[in-house]
Amino acid sequence: MSYFFRFKSLLIFFLVCSGNVFSQDLQALGNDKLSHENVLTHGMGYENQRYSTLKSINAVNVKRLVPIWSHNLNNARGSESQPIIYNGVMFVTTYTTTVAIDALSGKQLWKVDLNFPADIAKTVCCGLVNRGVAIFGGKVFRGTVDAHIVAYDAATGREVWKYKASDRVGKAITSAPMIANGVLITGIAGGEFGTRGFLDGLDPETGQRLWRRYTAAGKDEKGGDTWLGDSAQTGGSTTWMTGVYDKDLDLVYWGVGQPSPWKPTERVGLDVSSFDNLYSNSVIAIRPRSGEIVWHRQFTPNDPLDYDATEVGMLVDMKVGGENKKVLLQANRNGFFYVLDRTNGNLLAANPYVKNMNWAEKIDMTTGRPVHTELMKKYLKTGEATTFFPSAFGGKNWQPTSWNPATGLVYANIFDFGMTYKYNNQECHERTPTSSKKDEWCLQTDIVNFVFPKDRPNGYLAAIDPMTGKSKWQMPWTEMPSWSGTLSTAGNLVFTGASDGEFMAVNASNGQKLWGFQTGSGVAGQPVTWEHKGVQYITVVSGTGGIYYDFDQRSANIPRGSSVWTFALMK
Repeated sequence: MSYFFRFKSLLIFFLVCSGNVFSQDLQALGNDKLSHENVLTHGMGYENQRYSTLKSINAVNVKRLVPIWSHNLNNARGSESQPIIYNGVMFVTTYTTTVAIDALSGKQLWKVDLNFPADIAKTVCCGLVNRGVAIFGGKVFRGTVDAHIVAYDAATGREVWKYKASDRVGKAITSAPMIANGVLITGIAGGEFGTRGFLDGLDPETGQRLWRRYTAAGKDEKGGDTWLGDSAQTGGSTTWMTGVYDKDLDLVYWGVGQPSPWKPTERVGLDVSSFDNLYSNSVIAIRPRSGEIVWHRQFTPNDPLDYDATEVGMLVDMKVGGENKKVLLQANRNGFFYVLDRTNGNLLAANPYVKNMNWAEKIDMTTGRPVHTELMKKYLKTGEATTFFPSAFGGKNWQPTSWNPATGLVYANIFDFGMTYKYNNQECHERTPTSSKKDEWCLQTDIVNFVFPKDRPNGYLAAIDPMTGKSKWQMPWTEMPSWSGTLSTAGNLVFTGASDGEFMAVNASNGQKLWGFQTGSGVAGQPVTWEHKGVQYITVVSGTGGIYYDFDQRSANIPRGSSVWTFALMK
């Protein structure tokens, strides 16, 4: 079929189906992890397992993998987008563009550009990025770095509606929104600027807001007594990653960021152990139609180290203690791997998954609270310069993990470096819900330096047992740690990328590297796999960027520039 005829057919299909929920209705979204032809959700399924049963590409033949096309995104900033694929059309974003691409040829079908002030980077943490779209009802939806959600006609790129989430300086939407039970849900970024986190539920047809759920609990709300005075109004606790959804329980699980500022005295007073600052550093389980919080689990109460919980993890059904359990798995930024009963939030396991940790001794399994080391207790009281492992970037950051039910392991790119913190007396420039005089962070904490140990790698691709936190194997990153997500397949493969630009396939059983390809820039994207007429494809977006690269001098030799790459087996 010619390119022109296929594009014309797709256009007619989109237009016909746009009034019929674009054919990928709620049932199709809910069954996304079973679909091979399409990738309709962030995470390749509501569960965010990033696992595919496709196995045409496997550990035996992956060495024959070759690129079949690449598409230049004309972007010198970081590219962290996960492609969404429907009926042969691939949707990819940068912070300024939304692009529809023919998934088989790499040809551009349409492109929409966004324009922002030249100094927009001053009020966006932490890098000018976007992580993808949601798709539903003939429309694709994306967030913007000036805190809007935009809906485009999926066939043409025409803007259908635009929703403004906030006027507040420092707020941005960098991750993909999601559709759950017919509601479009989005989070917000900007905790470093003294904003107040929230989730918004929107009507995907009109963009009308249906509800708002603040994630820094106010005085008159449940959890409001965990903040000093009105400090929740500028208390951070943002929601800058995408959630996950259990359609059977009708619960959306969303990760919440650190409280603001990092220095705790403004939000908890001089007795630094007196307030927990709900719902910071938590997972909240909400009803998608109302935003009602059904349960929450806080991981790092009164956090002074930026150990947010925004990368919510994944939903898995597995045996725990011989019983079948519906669980939520999260490799938390604080260095502990958590297993929660997702029906009620009960804690089932919490163990370190990083090699080096000095802020907590363990998690108290009765209370779920971390047991602080003497070093941490002293820092909370004095704020004197102290080096903690993991750093503010965490044991793992935003990059998503993947699951393989055959191995029972979680595959994650993890970090092993520290950071030195020190309290300061910074004035927080009119910390009000609606205004900010200065375009600057307000942490009331100095980032003195990062500590990259010279005697060992600073990051690993790890195959983690979720119940113990221990790695079955680790593949070291000998240069910089990786910021790429992982993809697992039934071909016994894990796909991921390196910060130097190499995209690779690794044996899921032992961590042996089986194949690699240099994409030309660091890989920080989220790989996906899909199938067309019996042929399996792998797609990833490459493009170095983000705040980490400003702190690691080793990034100076990595070229900038973003591209989409699609691979298949050589015929």
